[in-house]
Amino acid sequence: MEAETERPVAQTAHGRVRGGTEGTLAVFRGIPFAAAPVGELRFAAPQPPRSWENVLDAEDFGPIPAQAEVPSSAVAPPPNPFDDGRGCLTANVWTAELSGNRPVMVWIYGGGYLAGSAADPGYDGAVLAGEGVVVVTFNYRVGVEGFGQLAGAPANRGLLDQVAALEWVRENVAAFGGDPRQVTVFGQSAGAGGVAALLAMPSAAGLFRRAIAQSVPGTFVSPELAADVMATIAASAGTTATVEGLRDLSLVAAVDALDLREHADRWGAFAYGVTPFSPVVDGDVLPATPWQALRDGASRDVELIVGHTRDEFRKMLAGRGLLGRVTEEMTADALVALAPEGYRAAFPEATPEQLYETLHSDWLFRMPSANLAREHTGRSYLYEFVLEAPGSGGVLGACHGVDVALTFGNLTGPLAEKMLGPPPPNAELAALSAAMRAAWTGFARGEGPGWGEFDAAGTTWVIGADPIVRSYPEQLSANLWAGHDFPCLPLRSPASGRERTTS
Repeated sequence: MEAETERPVAQTAHGRVRGGTEGTLAVFRGIPFAAAPVGELRFAAPQPPRSWENVLDAEDFGPIPAQAEVPSSAVAPPPNPFDDGRGCLTANVWTAELSGNRPVMVWIYGGGYLAGSAADPGYDGAVLAGEGVVVVTFNYRVGVEGFGQLAGAPANRGLLDQVAALEWVRENVAAFGGDPRQVTVFGQSAGAGGVAALLAMPSAAGLFRRAIAQSVPGTFVSPELAADVMATIAASAGTTATVEGLRDLSLVAAVDALDLREHADRWGAFAYGVTPFSPVVDGDVLPATPWQALRDGASRDVELIVGHTRDEFRKMLAGRGLLGRVTEEMTADALVALAPEGYRAAFPEATPEQLYETLHSDWLFRMPSANLAREHTGRSYLYEFVLEAPGSGGVLGACHGVDVALTFGNLTGPLAEKMLGPPPPNAELAALSAAMRAAWTGFARGEGPGWGEFDAAGTTWVIGADPIVRSYPEQLSANLWAGHDFPCLPLRSPASGRERTTS
């Protein structure tokens, strides 16, 4: 057991923290970047943490945000999500040494804006930090706590937590050997949605220089739609969607029981998604959708990598028990609700299930991601991940999330094995992970990712067994979606089927 004096100590703005050593790295976990969001602060914007006098032990992760248990996660929910100890808004740092001026990579986890935690072992930053960057991960509020639209509370509290974490990085990362002027924010799925939102948020301007968005969801919602969703959830629990109505309640069970499709008459396309929560285009925290904001010149000085997997929706089909069970009627319904004109004609050989999957992959992740590259007025780089998940025996294809283990270089463990198969990882996977990490860390250092900028020819890095640079592989879908800017999803009028607009 290492001596107490050998453990690294760093001075933060709120007090000293003592981490641990793991191999050649110093690792700090559970550092508060904001006050515990409990009691009067439960639904408030994040507040600064209290300073401490003694050295804070920072070897263990802090509590994870309140949420339901997620089958894809190895991290169980806390026994008491409202424990008022250190709180869930904590950050974790992996660094080679406490001195220096190294680039910083800040990770935002996914989980459908509903779940997730920086304590997930798949997000361990050791391998990335070993390549010359400082890695930071952090928790943000999810579900009702972070994204439920409540009377008496600010919208997008989960996004505000992300801004607070980035402000903490700006103020403190130099104490861990990082350069606050060279911050890259990166995330996947809802984490990529957070990255996209941050590009559009005035409060995040200047907090990062580069961004990597892996599988950006296209669902951003109006305040009216978000309020109706939250009112429905609260009513099922016998309360109101207000701060006072929820002060002492957890709505985890009510959220779990919600069937989005039962409310398609009011929620329209949003009911075809996979989560009841999404960032709210409230005109204040988030003034516009990311696509609109980038088109108008927001974050033009931020360099951007964005991309998606080839078979994004396959894992969702499997999770819903629909593989081999999608009917022509289901596909016809989805085409009416989601598709631009000409979809069936564009894929004449596709079975109903193939068309259903392609449409949902395009609508939910692929086209929103590609569109972000197109709308960005600064430098942008596009990729598509096409390596099929070897752990699934080919059933899941190059599905949503298969790229995360390779991004971090964490190729073993229960989460990686679901996608990549049992250890040891084969040489192909190890080489592909090394290539991805080299591209991501090279980008963070300001060297570019190693392939050309996205341009009129659709230059794309296609990440497979033999990575190549070519024109965008999904151009057929892109042609169908041309002119669609993934607008803020509205609340519809059930009587007329028309969308309700805000005056």
